[in-house]
Amino acid sequence: MGLISARGEPREDCRVGALHVLPARPETCHWGYFSPDLAPALTIRSGDMVQAEAVTHHAGDAPELMMDEAIKAIWQAIPEEDRNPGVHLMTGPIYIEDAQPGDMLEVRYLRMVPRVNYGSNLAANWGHLYEEFERQERVTIYEIDPNTQSAAALYAYDFKGFYGTPGTVTHCKKCDREPALEGVRVPVRPHLGTAGVAPDIAGRTSTIPPGLHGGNIDNWRIAAGSTMYYPVQCEGGLFSIGDPHISQGDGEISGTAIESSLDVLFQVVLRKDFSFPSPLLETPNYWIVHGFDEDLNIAMKKTAVDMLGLLTGHLGLSRNDAYSLMSVAADFGITQVVDGRQGTHVRIPRSIFAGRGTIREPETP
Repeated sequence: MGLISARGEPREDCRVGALHVLPARPETCHWGYFSPDLAPALTIRSGDMVQAEAVTHHAGDAPELMMDEAIKAIWQAIPEEDRNPGVHLMTGPIYIEDAQPGDMLEVRYLRMVPRVNYGSNLAANWGHLYEEFERQERVTIYEIDPNTQSAAALYAYDFKGFYGTPGTVTHCKKCDREPALEGVRVPVRPHLGTAGVAPDIAGRTSTIPPGLHGGNIDNWRIAAGSTMYYPVQCEGGLFSIGDPHISQGDGEISGTAIESSLDVLFQVVLRKDFSFPSPLLETPNYWIVHGFDEDLNIAMKKTAVDMLGLLTGHLGLSRNDAYSLMSVAADFGITQVVDGRQGTHVRIPRSIFAGRGTIREPETP
């Protein structure tokens, strides 16, 4: 994987192509959905790089801190009735020349930079403990310290009403703001909560549930320095990014991460020599497999089955050896429990395979 071919040899086809700029504008954004019917906002070739803007749909939680004129223009241009069936503001889609169903998009995330030094966390009505908090929604605004790459709570406030409209703009008065998390700092780790290709389904597919196309995976490891592999569903791939975060833990228990807009640099490589049934993440130290289902037990089983396929089909282990290795060396975790379709992941260290070569496509009998 990465700069290695599916057969373990240097990849001669890995060209470094043109650099494209994709700003977030009303005409380059779609709100709440993926769709094969969308006209591309950008067309690229394999190996091209894209500098794109990903805008958080929670900028309205503190508009004076998280909205600039370009972001305000998106809010004004896309009416509330066109923000459906999901909630995430997406930039794209990007059409990749020659991408066909069955191919893989290798998306190398190179840089993610916060657009502003503020972000919002919402304890939301879809949070895991909403009932335990007497159905009260609460916003906590964080401020980034770029020098220490950490964030601290600036203030918090209770949201009056029901947070149901994507892109809600609050009008929190200063007198309603309370101190929060005094003396606590959290690490800043920018990442994309939602990114993926268009599913091969006519009409709009909600951005809320994750799936085989990617979507709202909410894994904080999908960050600069990592590579995601997305199975292409329809011609051109139609890849979009959104739901940018500056920090999150596994689980995303309250409903959101620290939501904040990001400038994202990535390279897209079209892979016709490699396949995998679900979104696959490669970090400098791990391979990470994802599974999704409304039932967390089924999501866990899907994750385990796909990791079994990675170890047997691409690393050459027997099923028995792979099953043993998963139990003694792989770490299973809950990615998120707040998106309806819940997510699990399993990571296995790349270092333990020293001497076995690289990931490869199974030999044809």
